[in-house]
Amino acid sequence: MPDRDWWSALWPAPGRVLVDLGIEPGLELVDLCCGDGHFTAAIAQQASRVTAIDIDPRMLELARTKVAAADAGHCTFIEGDAYDLAALVPRPVDLVFMANTFHGVPDPQRLARAVARILKPNGRFVVVNWQRRPREETRVLGKPRGPKSETRMEPAALAAALAPCALRLEHIVDLAPYHYGAILRKGTPESG
Repeated sequence: MPDRDWWSALWPAPGRVLVDLGIEPGLELVDLCCGDGHFTAAIAQQASRVTAIDIDPRMLELARTKVAAADAGHCTFIEGDAYDLAALVPRPVDLVFMANTFHGVPDPQRLARAVARILKPNGRFVVVNWQRRPREETRVLGKPRGPKSETRMEPAALAAALAPCALRLEHIVDLAPYHYGAILRKGTPESG
């Protein structure tokens, strides 16, 4: 998890990012691998119900603190493995949000199947990912930041990896300077 200074420099307005990604108020959603809650607080200010999940209890405590400081409600915090989503989230949700962590998922299709299982029909999986650029070019506060260059994925590669899991790429949103948002939609029996 990056330190707070460069995280805030990179994402100074997380609520604006949510708007850019088309995440509208009133949704039931999961903030998967929520980390320290940088996006969770903004999500909780507009969603009807949020489940923030992370495997690290220290990160969840930081997320709780950020959500409380933002005076945002309707947020449940769960310590758990992202692959176990169906057991952690017992009811279908409108959207699963995942920021800055997909590049590190050892088995993307296993995760995508877990996400698809908890999405409502036509639900969305929103993945904020680093652009496939050399790490040396993604500088924040004067230093190269982000994951190793070889772990970064082009949107087409992400879409191809998740297509067998009933998640179809709907569109890509440019999140300058170094990210993109991939909006994937769960197929239904009628839509594939």
